Parts: sequence; C-alpha cells; structure tokens
Amino acid sequence: MGWVNDARKQLAAGREVEIRPHGGSMRGRIESGQAVTLAPATGSDIKEGDVVFVRWKGNFLLHLVVEVSDRGVLIGNNLGKINGWARPDDVIGKVIEPGAR
Repeated sequence: MGWVNDARKQLAAGREVEIRPHGGSMRGRIESGQAVTLAPATGSDIKEGDVVFVRWKGNFLLHLVVEVSDRGVLIGNNLGKINGWARPDDVIGKVIEPGAR
C-alpha cells in the first residue's frame, strides 16, 4: 500500500499529507479514492467522531472513532462495524479534510 507508507513517513516527520485511500468501509464519509488530508495526531488529540489513521493488528486503517476512554480508542467503520480498542499510541494521524474534524 503506497499511500500507507507515504502517510506514515510524512506524519512521523510532523507533516500533513494528502492521501487517496481505497476501500468501502468508510463510504458515506470518505469515498474510495477520495482525497483526504491527514495531520499528525496522538490518542490525546482524538475525540469521538474523528476519523483516524491507526495501527491495527499489524495493518493500518482509516477508521471512525466510536469512543475514547482510559482503555484507548474504540474504532469502527462508517457502516456500523466495531473493530475494537486501539491503544492511544497506535493513533498516527487524523483526517482534517474533508470535513471529518
């Protein structure tokens, strides 16, 4: 996944990055191939309703934050599926464009 590696590199350097992710799990909020901008973020920067770029079970996802608590960040897709809890340090970035702030 070229966009994943580029996003990780840019975010680690503290820079925003524009990506065009593909897939249907966020449809209705982010369409497949739609340009979105990610900004560096940590678990403490995140609130419910944000869309985050997160490390999840050896992969990287762009997913919706369903809940934030002491346990971490509960992530799911925009279709109602809940993936589970991610640690705050697994949050790498968050979508700042389009309108998913």
